[in-house]
Amino acid sequence: MGLHTKSFSLLSLSVPLIIILVAFVSHANCADFINLVYKGCADQKFQDPSGIYSQNLQNLFNTLVSQSSQKNFSTATSGDSQAAISGLYQCRGDLTITQCYTCVSKISESVEKLCGKVVAARVQLNGCYLKYEVVGFKQVSETELLYKLCGSTQGSGAGFEQRRDSALKAVVSGVQSGNGSFYTGNYQSVFVLGQCEGDLSSGDCGNCAKSAVDSVKTECEDSISGQVYLNKCYISYSYYPNGVPSISSASGVGTRQHTQRTVAIAVGGLAALGFLIVCLMFVKSVVKKRRSKGW
Repeated sequence: MGLHTKSFSLLSLSVPLIIILVAFVSHANCADFINLVYKGCADQKFQDPSGIYSQNLQNLFNTLVSQSSQKNFSTATSGDSQAAISGLYQCRGDLTITQCYTCVSKISESVEKLCGKVVAARVQLNGCYLKYEVVGFKQVSETELLYKLCGSTQGSGAGFEQRRDSALKAVVSGVQSGNGSFYTGNYQSVFVLGQCEGDLSSGDCGNCAKSAVDSVKTECEDSISGQVYLNKCYISYSYYPNGVPSISSASGVGTRQHTQRTVAIAVGGLAALGFLIVCLMFVKSVVKKRRSKGW
């Protein structure tokens, strides 16, 4: 009876440990695609004594968040006449709908903290971006550079530049023909990712991607990694001298697969540990009984 009670207690203890472990790993995976990349905030703030702009903006966010539970790109407008506010969101093509919803929700909850009550803003997370503007706000070109991030390490070794350029060329053709204007791939140790805004035509998407390639070459030169965000598209590349790893932080698919493997291994390890403890308790109990009987 004592052994059964102890075994049951050990097994019961392992259940919450497994739940905590799964929650921790899932949170780590989630944290990657909701990390802030950059924010762009207009200098002008709302002149809103009646509160109509604030209400229209909140209604816009509610609409966009709701739509993000169904698709990875959508536009919307809230309000009438001069008080109207338009906006859109786009999620990375390898995110699930649930992840897309989480990502867009994160921006809608944090944009005011990041920018304040401004007439236009754009917030980019690893997995999605959201932007809005009041009617009549000054427009920028589709290919205007908004943000860049270049690795501090310079590429070296034979053929680095040729490999990178070939991989970037693949992005241009990939986003034009890919699903939802999204593309990921690797070419001789270079991992690349690109995506165009969902309302661009194939031709405009290709032109935007070409501009992004030119920008990343100019801005990042020989860096082993680079990201450029234009108004209507973005691309990134990472060079791995020892080969592109099977899991890449830029690849949501790889990250999800890695998470599933990590959870499976960890849960299996806990189960094995629990079984070993039960066996040891059983052996200890048998030895104790034999000693008490004088064997």
